[in-house]
Amino acid sequence: MPRMSRTVRAYAITAEAVAREKERVGGDLDKMDVANVIQLDKLELREMGPKDVHVRWLAVSGEHNVDHAALADTINIADARGGRIYPGNSALGEVLEVGAEVTEFKPGDIAITHCNGDPDQFGFPLRIWAYDQPESVGWYGEEGVVGAWQLIKAPLDCGLSLWEIAALPLRAPTAWHMWRRALGMFRLKVTEEQLPTLNVLGFGGGVSELFLMLAKHFGHNAYFCSGSPDRREALEKLGIVGIDQKQFNRFASKDDVSAFRKHVSQITDGGDAHIVCDMLRGPVFPAGLAVAARMGVNTSAGWQLSQVVQYNTTVMSVKQVTLDHTHYDTIEGCHEATELYGKVFKPTVHKEIYPFEDLPRCFEEMHQNIQTGIPIIRITDDLPDSVKGII
Repeated sequence: MPRMSRTVRAYAITAEAVAREKERVGGDLDKMDVANVIQLDKLELREMGPKDVHVRWLAVSGEHNVDHAALADTINIADARGGRIYPGNSALGEVLEVGAEVTEFKPGDIAITHCNGDPDQFGFPLRIWAYDQPESVGWYGEEGVVGAWQLIKAPLDCGLSLWEIAALPLRAPTAWHMWRRALGMFRLKVTEEQLPTLNVLGFGGGVSELFLMLAKHFGHNAYFCSGSPDRREALEKLGIVGIDQKQFNRFASKDDVSAFRKHVSQITDGGDAHIVCDMLRGPVFPAGLAVAARMGVNTSAGWQLSQVVQYNTTVMSVKQVTLDHTHYDTIEGCHEATELYGKVFKPTVHKEIYPFEDLPRCFEEMHQNIQTGIPIIRITDDLPDSVKGII
């Protein structure tokens, strides 16, 4: 039954909290404690409309855009949104109530979210829900009221656990979109007849993992460069070759990048990486460009760490390398990605499932880069019977 009160507990990031923490550490972002910025607050749910759905959140996944909102390292999004945001782009929940015009959901259904906040004329988002979309409220709370268009039925029979399903709503569409674009761009330059099997390399986190699962599923060679032995081991069980990023000092110097380039050339029999999935910025950017094969494609999601990049355009032009900046998929693409749960996407989940009260600690540990997989926060101990069999 829906709760009588329209006020629930939810986490918020305020411009005041960001400023206070920055002052504490003298402006040194590396010393900021994200747990001091993400704070439990109260949220008054908006009134239900005829096309809305009232959801009780069961589990959410930690997303890096929350880390960036807390650090205000690229843009002070809390300040830009009027001083306070309620973050949370990725969630799984139980439907409590539906509006009069909603036909695709009913009370008791389990649904996942997507974060497409402001689709353009082609269906791609101009802004992201619960981040830079004005008036949007995220799902790191006990309950929420969302438009039915923001929900997708959770594939409870896909073979994944509840926590694995909760890890995917944001990351899976991102990886699916990036893979289709990168492969399409490469095939414009090199046909399948010319080169049927590609070398695909990804750096670091959850999106790269899923990206490489797609590459492996479609018959290509896949390589995962990560500093986490747990994540490398998980992907190696799927036939994806692990590369220890720490072996190359996280590419701190030109010599480290050169050593990495030689290593990739060796394990690919001189073929190098035809498709690279990275951030197009930060420490892995030079390394990703260095290992790119002729005609290669380097694809990226978001704008973590920096909004500006620099590279040698002459070298990339001679090599015919394409750099592709992506954002997020269409709503249709989100539905397509959901159909791949369990069949292709088998995410690595962090060993600890965080309780709701420890959500700030989850994000500080994400900031420290010490988690063994995608972090999941369990919002409630009171799970419906429909999901108890897949915990």
